[in-house]
Amino acid sequence: MAGCSSHVVLAYEDAYTYLHHPAVIIGGLFVLVALILSLFLILQHLRFYTNPAEQKWIVSIVFMVPVYATESVISLWNPRFSLACDILRSCYEAFALYSFGRYLIACIGGETRVIQLLENESRKRLGKLLLERGEGGGEEGEEEKEEEIHQKSFCNFFFRPYLLGEDLLTVEKFGLVQYMILKTLCAFLALLLEVLGVYGDGEFKWYYGYPYITVVMNFSQMWALYCLVQFYDATHERLRPIKPLAKFISFKAIVFATWWQGVGIALLCAYGVLPKHGKMQTALQDFFICIEMAIAAVAHVFVFSAEPYHFLPVSENRKGMVSAETTKATLKVEQSNEEKPAMVEKTETQVEAPGTSIKESVQDIVVEGGHRVVEDVVLTINQAIGPMEKGVTKIQETLHRKTEADNHHEESEVEVEEHVEQHLLASESHSELHV
Repeated sequence: MAGCSSHVVLAYEDAYTYLHHPAVIIGGLFVLVALILSLFLILQHLRFYTNPAEQKWIVSIVFMVPVYATESVISLWNPRFSLACDILRSCYEAFALYSFGRYLIACIGGETRVIQLLENESRKRLGKLLLERGEGGGEEGEEEKEEEIHQKSFCNFFFRPYLLGEDLLTVEKFGLVQYMILKTLCAFLALLLEVLGVYGDGEFKWYYGYPYITVVMNFSQMWALYCLVQFYDATHERLRPIKPLAKFISFKAIVFATWWQGVGIALLCAYGVLPKHGKMQTALQDFFICIEMAIAAVAHVFVFSAEPYHFLPVSENRKGMVSAETTKATLKVEQSNEEKPAMVEKTETQVEAPGTSIKESVQDIVVEGGHRVVEDVVLTINQAIGPMEKGVTKIQETLHRKTEADNHHEESEVEVEEHVEQHLLASESHSELHV
């Protein structure tokens, strides 16, 4: 039996050795395509950096393709770098998801505009909901219904997120940032467990850390995605000009599909469908990612195109070249029961944006983007610590009250004992006088 097992292992080793070099070459070609397309798109955004609020996050999202592609081909080429590449890939993946959320907020006009939009939508939907509950009951009845609806805030997030108003933005940001924090922590925890020899990449066994980290990350990912979907559901009408669905699908395919792909390969290996060989499992995942990044790069060229940023509004014309485009169309108009042709002209005036310094664009992305990330991380940590501090304070107050009650009880017992002693002494002295 042992001889048969060793023979199978040797067969897998031979297959891996035979397929490794062709896989590296093919994967490298796909990675080269992904790098050329992605870097060209990034340079276009940096060259025409006319809307920093949006483009800083677009560049962060698009840069995920070169990061994924480069780390995957390095890991495919030399499996010894597999864990280090996976950690870097995981950290940037979390940041990219956060960047996508910030991009949606920037497209609406910033957090202030988002809050106004959500509050207006909340009031509008709340009014419709109150009407559906039934008319009548007077002002007191309406106030009771409104209070009843607002009291179910936790249920509202799952079934009626538009009723949360400003709180929906807070929940969305918390969901994205918690994933960024947990993803980074779990990546370094995986490195520590690997050094200690108890990580067990791809092994679903209770004495390894891999299944526990997988469960935590699965929950965190699904929560972040759900928050993003709920935010999109409440703001999709305002986001319609940027065609958010195509952007959302192309981004989700990279972040979540690659994650589930890795888990799926691990499960297939665990159940014996695929060869249970560490190098083969990792190489298969890396090879697929190399191919998928080339496809993602092509999609990004169309989905996150820099063309809309090549022009400025006429009101912002400073040094750009003004161009006018006239469109003519012929329509048939009925007049006195007769169809007569009519000419319609539409003139669009555009201002070609002057080129911007790539160095200044990169500086804005790093400095301003980093500052925003730090602010959101601090806010999220404070939001997470706040309830814990309240719980600890409540426990301390309960213990303090219990301690005071015990001290008061002890003091009462001492007073009773002193009163009894005084009563006994008084009785004895009275008896002596009587004698």
